[in-house]
Amino acid sequence: MKLISWNVNGLRAIVKKNFMEVFTQLDADFFCLQETKLQAGQIELDLPGYFQYWNYAEKKGYSGTAIFTKYEPLHVTYGMGIPEHDQEGRLITLEYENYFVVTCYTPNSQSELKRLDYRMEWERAFLQYLNQLNAQKPVIFCGDLNVAHEKIDLKNWKTNQKNAGFTPQEREKFTELLAAGYLDTFRYFYPETTGVYSWWSYRFHARQNNAGWRIDYFVVSKRLADQLVDAKILTDITGSDHCPVELEINL
Repeated sequence: MKLISWNVNGLRAIVKKNFMEVFTQLDADFFCLQETKLQAGQIELDLPGYFQYWNYAEKKGYSGTAIFTKYEPLHVTYGMGIPEHDQEGRLITLEYENYFVVTCYTPNSQSELKRLDYRMEWERAFLQYLNQLNAQKPVIFCGDLNVAHEKIDLKNWKTNQKNAGFTPQEREKFTELLAAGYLDTFRYFYPETTGVYSWWSYRFHARQNNAGWRIDYFVVSKRLADQLVDAKILTDITGSDHCPVELEINL
């Protein structure tokens, strides 16, 4: 089973570039998107053989997630059932007989950390939501989690310690999440690998210089560890300021 996660930074824009080519080439069983930046009816994708699930932000042209899958789920949930967290289209959960698949676009703490307090509220609620799912059956979740967990997860860690995505508070929340019974699949396979990132600023020729951050993840319940095959970061695929990440798992 192959799963792909990609922050496309505006689906309508990337569809005019290379999205369909990448989608066809990767031929994933699950294709999860973040930051679709559209509302219902603003795009129609012809994806034969795939079921499509969309969660839109109330604010136009902002946030949003989608999952395209070859396997029809038993049940679909949009958001986590908490109104203050469910207005930005950040979460979709698909339930299957033996597992859940979740895509998540974690709120960015923003410049001057003006949304850090809200981010902490989201993190607490999201972990509680995940744990409720995990108590029923194993969880595979993916997305732009807007945090570089360790120093090796970004190029310039020293100068970013007070910046959104690498604050002690955000990193600690990800540590707490993993300690609650989950695996960062890329680090499971490649614990010491450096210089592999999933996001680059559009400024300062960051991608050209590989001055990036690893902020896109596949995380799974620990009890799925024996079923993991590989985790990849597809750095050669362009079209967005993020590249796709991939998980192979025996389900």
